[in-house]
Amino acid sequence: MKASRLALAAVLTGSLALAGCGGGGSGGSAGGSGAGPSGDGAAIKAFDINLQPREQVRDGGTLRWGLNEFPSQWNRNHVDGNLLMASVVSNALLPWPFRSNEKAEISVNPDYLVDAKITGSDPKQVVTYTLNPKAKWSTGDPITWEDYAAQWKALNGRDTAFRIVSPTGYQDIESVTKGKDDYEVVVTFARPFADWQSLFGPLLPKSANGSPEAFNTGWLNKIPVTAGPFAFKAFDQTAKTITIVRDDTWWGDRAKLDQIIYRASEQDSLIGAFGNGELDITDVGPSAPDYARARSTSGAEVRQAAGPDFRHFTFNGSSEPLKDVNVRQAIQLGINRQAIAQSDLQGLDWPITLLNNHFFMNTQEGYQDNAGELGVYNPEKAKQMLDAAGWKLVGGVRQKDGKPLELRFVVPTGVQLSKSEGELAQNMLAQIGVKLTLKAVPSDDFFTKYVIPGNFDITPFAYIGTPYPVSSSYGIYVNSPDGGKTWNANFGRTGSAAIDAAMQKAGSALDPARARTETNQADKLIWQEVNVLPLYQRPQNVATKANLANAGARGFYDLRYQDIGFTK
Repeated sequence: MKASRLALAAVLTGSLALAGCGGGGSGGSAGGSGAGPSGDGAAIKAFDINLQPREQVRDGGTLRWGLNEFPSQWNRNHVDGNLLMASVVSNALLPWPFRSNEKAEISVNPDYLVDAKITGSDPKQVVTYTLNPKAKWSTGDPITWEDYAAQWKALNGRDTAFRIVSPTGYQDIESVTKGKDDYEVVVTFARPFADWQSLFGPLLPKSANGSPEAFNTGWLNKIPVTAGPFAFKAFDQTAKTITIVRDDTWWGDRAKLDQIIYRASEQDSLIGAFGNGELDITDVGPSAPDYARARSTSGAEVRQAAGPDFRHFTFNGSSEPLKDVNVRQAIQLGINRQAIAQSDLQGLDWPITLLNNHFFMNTQEGYQDNAGELGVYNPEKAKQMLDAAGWKLVGGVRQKDGKPLELRFVVPTGVQLSKSEGELAQNMLAQIGVKLTLKAVPSDDFFTKYVIPGNFDITPFAYIGTPYPVSSSYGIYVNSPDGGKTWNANFGRTGSAAIDAAMQKAGSALDPARARTETNQADKLIWQEVNVLPLYQRPQNVATKANLANAGARGFYDLRYQDIGFTK
């Protein structure tokens, strides 16, 4: 599965995923290709969406889009709503003040902003937003400075009753005030925040952010308000479909499609439905068999691009056997990442290269290998560390104080990739005396009932990144604000004041070179903590009908849903 990085999103493409906190997608060079993750110059596209001008796209039609999860929480800023599958739907419905192109270059989104810029830096950073006065919510209310102020108050972390993904950036704001009129927003920062363009997207109406109850439950199993080229029509809980339709009150370019019907199912079923002609687009993920099946479908293609997305294992540091950092480090040393990457990526036309950084992908400027000895498979060292931690081998499984060293590896059903990774890790850890038990759970429950509440020991999924490496990842690694009661998007449930300080230095560095240096300092500390074990930069593989335009493997490019459709 997948999760957004600091806005974790969960698009299942052979695995569930979380989305990152911040805007954007994946990076690379314009129009197309750049160096591969291995730096070997292999042609890997920055985005692959069959980009077509609007005049080449037919008016009308229904797009059938596959999802590997049926989200229940539609507040994307809520910790349970930070799923890639939720973003695939809500990005057509909600405001994003800024857009990213395929190079991760950020610009204002003219549908919602006329302008936004830093208007002061001494003594404090001030950003002034000029809103598009035509922009309005589906209720008919205009989008004003009050919506921005309410979102800041909900997301700044001061009231822990708001179950937010992360306070990143919002915690650095001192005030959000009205400018010359309702359509000017003045944001004053208490501390510099370099990624200020990552904030306020998606923007929710002030009614959604007015109280913890409204924030936590007001968008549960419903999408009450929209402000995009499409409007919400209906959920069908039985068929597991979500239908959105063209919004004729939209003030921007008219949506080409009449409607989009999203269909949720387990990953293996989605590929079968695509092959049978029941879907027009679905994420394939890093699964060679699914990749081959989708490519063999008549009238279809698999679009592939590089992005800031990575496959990983999360270690639950609040789990009793894993509370000891030395045990976590030992288990990390007992996992052969190269073998797992080889198994996952073989047959995908993608370089098999390990990822040794939690913030930067192999293809991004700033990347450096910070793993050190902890990134090298070393089962003998792992055994020595477990011995030293008091876990002695008794038969085939280590014990301490009469308790065996047994760990749960939680995976979503229907995701063969996750199951295969678990079986490989099971065999590897058995060699160092650790018993790993695979536990398959319903894909719809994977994040909300297992990952987010910490009901696992180790679990695999993908983080889906943004153009903002630090701010989109901050929540994944930040320490608990209340001594371990609240972890928000930190599913590893471990952290330190040193890591927080290093990330804050990186996030406040307005000079890009300094920011990259500080980010790598934070990364070195995170490798020691063993919260997330990166495996590899994950290819974006999206199966589509060959005549589908302006959708597919988007990389860093933010899709314009109003331009998606079928070619003439």
